[in-house]
Amino acid sequence: MTSLPIPAPEALAHSARLVELIRAEIAASGGWLPFARYMELALYAPGLGYYASGTAKLGTAGDFVTAPEMTPLFGRVLARQIASVLEATGGDILELGAGSGHLALDLLLELESLGRPPEHYLILEVSPDLRARQCALLQEKVPHLLPRVSWLEALPGEITGVVLGNEVLDALPVALLHRTPAGVFERGVIWGEGLAWEDRALSAGPLFERALTLPEVGGYLTEVCPAATALIVSLAERLRHGLLLFLDYGFPASEFYHPQRYMGTLKVHYRHHSLDDPFYLPGLADLTAHVDFSAVAKAGQDAGLDLLGYTSQANFLLNAGLLDLLAEMQPGTLDTLRAASALQNLLQPAEMGELFKVIALGRGIENAPTGFTQGDRRGALHRHPVASPP
Repeated sequence: MTSLPIPAPEALAHSARLVELIRAEIAASGGWLPFARYMELALYAPGLGYYASGTAKLGTAGDFVTAPEMTPLFGRVLARQIASVLEATGGDILELGAGSGHLALDLLLELESLGRPPEHYLILEVSPDLRARQCALLQEKVPHLLPRVSWLEALPGEITGVVLGNEVLDALPVALLHRTPAGVFERGVIWGEGLAWEDRALSAGPLFERALTLPEVGGYLTEVCPAATALIVSLAERLRHGLLLFLDYGFPASEFYHPQRYMGTLKVHYRHHSLDDPFYLPGLADLTAHVDFSAVAKAGQDAGLDLLGYTSQANFLLNAGLLDLLAEMQPGTLDTLRAASALQNLLQPAEMGELFKVIALGRGIENAPTGFTQGDRRGALHRHPVASPP
């Protein structure tokens, strides 16, 4: 890690304060903290967690780049999918975790150009810093549309329209399960000479039952995300008529819990480096895990929603007309060249095209968005891994 950028002294002090908060919670919890709680604090502790502080996160000056920062075409093609849903359902757009605000900006501009601006564009954003940046961007670029935008502290009681989440599910806290020949365990965090791992045996409960379904290959460590299931259920309870649309990196269960993926998917992102140590500079680095899209689909269907589509990001964007939008741009200009380069990242299988997936769940929607017309993979979501005997 000697090649990694060295944080400024004030950033190191910020991380140290968060570590002390986590250390105090470990002590208050009897000396052991479930990893899900550690991840929640590392990302969302008020004023100190990664998403709750003022550190730069997105873009070249931050820790990672998301699709909306690469090209406005991403938001424009999503807007055309959303426009058809809003035409059928009416209602609003609710974006979960709006990041830099560029996706909201591009959606609003494209929907306005189509003559279908939403009456209300709602943003649920847990980060005060990101909320301020989103507001500043929209105020600068589309002040005439800003009155349509509202920031929420919690989910609304009822939802009609479209709920959109781009790279949201991967940032929800995960539990770490470890299956070994000696039994099944939950991995947690203790304090020794610093933050350290400790497994505790599971003998009952939902996590224990889930752990028994994992491959038994000598030692199998993976993540499960009850928070994602809970979010989908909460959205389903509120959705009266409309669509949930999530874009994120992940797999169906048969791939997520494959025996060869025995070390899980948990990663740390810091200044465009991908690391394996989740204790690296808490509060200054992002923690993520891939999404189990089978669990997302099951949660939605169990809550009464229809599974309308599931496919790769490349399939979805191509079906939705991304290349048509590129063809409309003036050839040879710098903007067009930049857009073409960005599309390589969005579409290529070795980049985001295959690793990223798109899933749609809805209520009262007769026709799925056109992004799912070819390459639909809903059948893969129901192929679960074969359970090993307990």
